[in-house]
Amino acid sequence: MNATIEKFGYPRTLIAEYDHWVVLLREKQVTAGCLILACKDEVGAFSAISQDAFAELKRVTTDIETSLAAIVRYERINYLMLMMVDPHVHFHVIPRHGSEREVAGIRFVDGAFPKPPDLATSAALGAAQLQALQAHLSKAWHRDRP
Repeated sequence: MNATIEKFGYPRTLIAEYDHWVVLLREKQVTAGCLILACKDEVGAFSAISQDAFAELKRVTTDIETSLAAIVRYERINYLMLMMVDPHVHFHVIPRHGSEREVAGIRFVDGAFPKPPDLATSAALGAAQLQALQAHLSKAWHRDRP
């Protein structure tokens, strides 16, 4: 795995693994169910990922959206590719919701909805809560199979 994936807590934060991508729990939960979608390729530009990674991206994003729709019941979903600190291709996946959500017994409010997400704020979750959230998302993960 590349250094960006490891920085985001792999394998501890792993939700789902694919041939070219990993889906990780974002430890800074801005809203309920925030994820990191990271490419395994050792590249720093979206246009540089392999053709196979591009092809698999359709399946991975379908699984993300299907799973989070069932688990979080988001109203909108944001994919942010910022890459200002971590150099490898990855997205911050931020489910957006206008009312309070409860996931794995944890209550979340999207205080910025319907404006852009406030990445400077996040729910103050302890290690046990993050582990419970990771386990809940992993167990409920939907894998779209062709």
